[in-house]
Amino acid sequence: MLDDKENRETVINVEGLTKRYGEVLAVNDISFSVDRGEVFGFLGPNGAGKTTTINVLTGLARLDAGRITIGGTDCTRNPKAAQHLVGVVPDESNLYPELTGFDNLCFCAALYGMPKDERRERARELLDTFGLAGAAHRKFAGYSKGMKRKLTFAAGVIHRPGILFLDEPTTGIDVASARQVRQIIAGLHGQGTTVFLTTHYIEEAERLCERIAFIVSGKIVRAGRTADLLQPVQGQNILLLSTSDSGTDLSREMKQAFPGYQVQSVAPGTLRVESTEPVVVGPLVRFLEERGVQVTEARRQVPSLEDVFVRVTGIEAELMKREKEKAERGGTQ
Repeated sequence: MLDDKENRETVINVEGLTKRYGEVLAVNDISFSVDRGEVFGFLGPNGAGKTTTINVLTGLARLDAGRITIGGTDCTRNPKAAQHLVGVVPDESNLYPELTGFDNLCFCAALYGMPKDERRERARELLDTFGLAGAAHRKFAGYSKGMKRKLTFAAGVIHRPGILFLDEPTTGIDVASARQVRQIIAGLHGQGTTVFLTTHYIEEAERLCERIAFIVSGKIVRAGRTADLLQPVQGQNILLLSTSDSGTDLSREMKQAFPGYQVQSVAPGTLRVESTEPVVVGPLVRFLEERGVQVTEARRQVPSLEDVFVRVTGIEAELMKREKEKAERGGTQ
């Protein structure tokens, strides 16, 4: 369906969205659309405007300029007009710490007008789906971070919304919980749910999303289907060299010695060599060994969305992760 333009149905349409917080221009005149049944992702660093965009689309913040249509309903002046159509999983939990997991879900279902028997049955179903049945009658305050994230997710889909907004769905949770959340997102997509998600995890966006928009400093700098975004790096040859010396950066010297290669120090003790021609390992190893640096591993890498993102934005993926981790340690999202 997504490849047939005539059959596409736009369910989220945003034109010229602008949002300021005082002197800070958080979102700067962005426009995009999301088709029914697809997973659309906003990928960008901390502070790029991802959460602000979701907050405006879900009625938690008012736009300063632009137009928003969700499910055919104009939400520009009334952000809550399409609330019955959407589910929201915010980046921070909005559930009640003094209520049990089961009671939190039943309360959320009641807000959507679900009958008592139906909401109780749905709550039990979701607790089982998210692996929380054993903690159903424990207070939310006693849940681990991963459990809290999963229950918050369950609350967002309690009413079976056709459109789901996910803000950083796997940030700050353990690997097993993150994997389960991604599987549930894929399952919802398979059932026809439209998903708009934000993330700073490039691999997550590449794995889950059919279309992705790179957002930096409140502006969309590139958008398209994942396969189309990868097109510019197809045919690139990438070699990663791990060395015994993490304190010496020979990338500049290597660029001069091998003008046909792009050489970059991507981490202490790791060099990345890129070329449109096949990268020959031997001369690179000898060059480093002559300077007293031993190569401990040489591995070829398939070009990925990370390569495209770095090329378009100039922002390293590791920097994005460090920014987010720093914000979390500081108690912010």
